[in-house]
Amino acid sequence: MLKKTLSFTLIFVLICSVLLQNFAYADNFNLKSKSAILMDANTGKVLYEKNSHEELPPASVTKVMTMLLVMEALDSGKIKTTDKVVTSEHAYDMGGTQIYLEVGEEMTVDDLLKSVAMNSANDASVALAEYISGSEEKFVEEMNKRAKELGAKNTNFKNASGLPEEGHYTSVYDMALISRELVKHKNIFKYLTDKIDSVRNGKFSLANTNKLLWNYQGADGIKTGSTSEALYCLSATAKRGDTRFIAVVFGAPDSATRFKEASKLLDYGFANFETKKVVEAGKVYGNIKVLKGQQDYVNAISKNDEYVLLKKGESKNIKQIVSLNKYVDAPVKAGSEIGTVKIYDGNNLIKTVSLIADKSVKRTNLINTFEKIYKSWVKNTKSL
Repeated sequence: MLKKTLSFTLIFVLICSVLLQNFAYADNFNLKSKSAILMDANTGKVLYEKNSHEELPPASVTKVMTMLLVMEALDSGKIKTTDKVVTSEHAYDMGGTQIYLEVGEEMTVDDLLKSVAMNSANDASVALAEYISGSEEKFVEEMNKRAKELGAKNTNFKNASGLPEEGHYTSVYDMALISRELVKHKNIFKYLTDKIDSVRNGKFSLANTNKLLWNYQGADGIKTGSTSEALYCLSATAKRGDTRFIAVVFGAPDSATRFKEASKLLDYGFANFETKKVVEAGKVYGNIKVLKGQQDYVNAISKNDEYVLLKKGESKNIKQIVSLNKYVDAPVKAGSEIGTVKIYDGNNLIKTVSLIADKSVKRTNLINTFEKIYKSWVKNTKSL
């Protein structure tokens, strides 16, 4: 009887040890940074956090938001990478890290963005801000507006560079949200992953301040920052397969610690979790009959790639069930919901994704009706 009791006790302890292993690992990081977070980039799920909503100065990690607004201006067509930006006296007056722009000097958006991403150039950040919004003040208004749209509740930017200024703060959680949005812009990685480069036709050298690019597998961004007030900060990201994590640390005591602790967070993510793409953007999941429309069918597609985050080894249980409307009445607006994809982990529903119409279909009129009748008649005649 005693042997059986000891055996059951031992088995129970072993099971508990396995179940708690990952959680114990996460809780025992003993990070020296003031605050830190690990977020899955595809789903936004937080896997680790320490003082994640504490308002702290981010130093040049501020430029993650600056780069986001630049990328959105590029994607919208408001600016082009080939545009030449004229340096203002205000941009010239920036202190700290810079590329020493002269008043009146012209530099392309491409070279300025490269200088921000790689060299953390404050003057380049302000030059871009002024070019996009007319002034740094207006650009900062856009920074704060965009931060709120992304769900950042503990953020207030005062400038585009991250130079110390009273009331300029954010949190690691908010910065993870902003970073997550930035990495959706695939073209940004051209700048974030560039290790050694130059501007002014090779006359001014640039070296990327993100040392993880050299020594961490899959690292491809994002931004470092440091001031005497903020200490050492970092927003880092790495991707392996479909899995991408974002690690943000603020207030590390030295530069080496910020990279070490960000690496530790990323290691935890890749060791214990994986992301699986369950729905593909633009893929046709079926077509639906359109009643009284100028076209007979619309395709059901997903607007975005959709992912689920799973513990390592659990992706074999994932399945999907597509449900489509039997028909829709014209007029149909492109983007309107016409079905769903339900994602199951075994028998548990874990995600529902909307499927939308890939195009608009106008309601038919008398002329369209006669055209359809005529085309049908011609087709049937040829088949005789």
